[in-house]
Formats: sequence, C-alpha cells, structure tokens
Amino acid sequence: MVALTRAQRPNILVGYDGTEENDVALRWAVEETRLRRLDLMLCYCWHWPYPQGHVDGDVQAIIQRAGENLLREGAHRARDLAANGKVHTRLRREPVCETLVRESDDAELIVVGSHERYRLLDGSTAVQLPARTHRPVIAVRGAGRPRGLVVAGVDGSAAADAALGFAIEEAALRDFDLRVVYGVWEPGAVPEFELPLFTDESKLLETRAAMLEKAVHPWKQRYPKVHVQVSLLLERPREALLAAAADADLLVVGDRGTGGLDPLLLGATSSAVLHHAPCAVAIVPPPRHVAQRAA
Repeated sequence: MVALTRAQRPNILVGYDGTEENDVALRWAVEETRLRRLDLMLCYCWHWPYPQGHVDGDVQAIIQRAGENLLREGAHRARDLAANGKVHTRLRREPVCETLVRESDDAELIVVGSHERYRLLDGSTAVQLPARTHRPVIAVRGAGRPRGLVVAGVDGSAAADAALGFAIEEAALRDFDLRVVYGVWEPGAVPEFELPLFTDESKLLETRAAMLEKAVHPWKQRYPKVHVQVSLLLERPREALLAAAADADLLVVGDRGTGGLDPLLLGATSSAVLHHAPCAVAIVPPPRHVAQRAA
C-alpha cells in the first residue's frame, strides 16, 4: 500500500440503509477509509410513508428515532470493521440521490450498494448518482474473494484519463495489478475524419496503440510499482470491458455523458457496465472544465 501525496477531501461518503445487502458497500467504504486515511460519513435517508402534505408529528418522531438507531448501529459496525478515522452520521429525509449529492462536497468518493445482480432499475441510486455528482461513485455488488485486479477503460478522452488516474491510484493503494482496456471498435463515437480508419484494421490498431501508450505512460511513471497490463482490442468498449470485469475486483470507467443533451444520463458504455458488470464499478466524472464545456 502507498500513501497518497496529493490533497484529498476529508471523508468517504457511503449511502447506508442497514440491510444485509448494503453491508458489502459499508465494508468497501471502511476499507477506503483505511487505505486513504480518511474519515467515514454514513448517510441514511428516511422514508415518509404517507402522501405528500400529510402531517403527523408523532409518526415523524418515531421514524426519525428509528433512523438514528440504525445509524448508531451502522457506526458501531463500521468501527468493528476498523474504520480508519472518525465515523460521522447524517440523517436526512428522502430523496436519497439529491441528499448524497449535497453531502458529497467533502467526500473524496461516494460508495453505494447495488442490490440487484444484473439490470438495475433506472430510478435506483446506483444509476442516478454517477450522472449527478462531481465525485467518483463506486457501486458495490457481491463480496467474493479478492482477485487482486483493477480494470480501467480508456478511449483517449479527458474523462477516460480521469478514470485511469483513479484506477491506478486504487491499484496502488490495494497493491493490486491494473489492466487497461481499450475497445477500439466504436465507429459511431468518432469524428467524421476518423471514419476511414475503420476500413483499415491495421491502421486503426496502429493509431489507437499510440493513443493508448500516450494515455498510460505518465501514470506508469507516477506509480512505477503498479504492474500495468494494456489490452488493445478490436471489440466494442462495452464487450471488451465486461469480459475483462469477469476477473476483476473493480472496474473503473469515465463518463462522457450525452454531450449536454441530458446531464442526468450516463453515457452508453458507463451505463452498460454499471448494469451488467459482475464486480464493483467506479464511475469517475470528467474534470470540471471538461464537464462545463460539454454542458
């Protein structure tokens, strides 16, 4: 494990609901606090069971006390799991996604659980949150034995470079290997002047290999102890990344979104891996200046 030299925000934010399925997200968040030497913030959003406008102070007090008790138990659980620093709690009323976005200003990253094994509901927090926050979001599912591998998807964009930086940092912190995957068969997502490359596979591979080396080289220099493998594949990004995720603990992708058409939607590749990858998925937002240009 390495100690990061860059400045970090003070805590790891985790969406907490006390369920058995959510415990895997809590364990991931606690591990992040240990590796990054940060505090933990547990956030629970309570649900009002009556129609909007209905007022019942006694019922609200009962629900809030139940939430406070749940967070108290979650904080005890986090400490039992050896959280690195202080464990803070936040009790808020729904909606969950908006609450986590508001609470994320001091968060280095956000961890949420993903209860569904495959296709996620479009309204779920794991789907909505990465499209709405400027912090990396890790959606955790499953809890198998560690395999020692982080996979990062790249495509030469600024968003992918941010994802690559996050991925190699995670690999360095965990003493894992890093596999960088570039699925180059994406003719529908390139500028018109590059379309002729898709009629000449050898030229396409040559061009993309140079792009891949340019993207990876500075990160390898910054983290020389991380074993990095690169994979340049004549496949669509979605298929290439999902195949690589079968052996990974964490799959990291950037998000190019919809080019400003709808800022609440993820891009096609990031959405696909979030729905279908068998491992934890980190969605890393592009740098602020890039996101602002696209809006």
